[in-house]
Amino acid sequence: MLTNGEPIVRVHNLHKWFGLLHVLRGVSLEIHPQEVVVIIGRSGSGKSTLLRCMNLLEEPTSGRVEIDGVVIEAANGEICPECRSRVRDLRLKTGMVFQEFNVFPHKTVLENVIEAPIIVKGVPKEQAVEKATELLRKVGLLDKQDVHPIRLSGGQKQRVAIARALAMEPKVMLFDEPTSALDPELIGEVLAVMKDLAREGTTMVIVTHEMGFAHEVADRVIYMESGVLVEEGPPDQIFTCPQDPRTRQFLARIIESGRVI
Repeated sequence: MLTNGEPIVRVHNLHKWFGLLHVLRGVSLEIHPQEVVVIIGRSGSGKSTLLRCMNLLEEPTSGRVEIDGVVIEAANGEICPECRSRVRDLRLKTGMVFQEFNVFPHKTVLENVIEAPIIVKGVPKEQAVEKATELLRKVGLLDKQDVHPIRLSGGQKQRVAIARALAMEPKVMLFDEPTSALDPELIGEVLAVMKDLAREGTTMVIVTHEMGFAHEVADRVIYMESGVLVEEGPPDQIFTCPQDPRTRQFLARIIESGRVI
């Protein structure tokens, strides 16, 4: 992990309301280049909403998001007018991998990966194919490049989704519970790709329930509850001697359930 220099991600006092439901309650967070941050917590604690607000798939009710120098501010439920033109720029800085793979069913694996660079960034097709081939080799799917998603396993679809996100050359990768929709025997192949990305220095923010993976890969683990970042620290500290009783209670339940930490 590199911690020198300026953070590449800054989130300040972020709030998100859905009607009367206050989902994010003043979240502030900084992430440095090449840092791997894993966010854990109960379902419904606001983890996925935080990721979606970071790349503006959900618009914050109020607060500030900055990624690699692109700043978006919101107040009173609205993105500031001068920020509207910067939303696309911010999204280009982030790649996102969802719980459900969201690959295009009517396109081959290769076509899925080259679509956004060609359409959004105007990359020449030959160049996009060259990059896609490199990424499919990285995620172990080069032999599937002409296959449609219906013929892929869930783990293979998720690896296509990772390659597709990487094809845009984002500054930060966001993973929203990327293994939660997979059968247990397929989880490992997706986590292996993510471990490789971590070793290569990819800046990542990961929401996951895979505690063993979090312990192994994270530079920093954050426990989130009720829309608040309760506690954060190195994995050894969080998993072996958490300071906040809410973190201790959550991890005790994880251990009782038999999940590996």
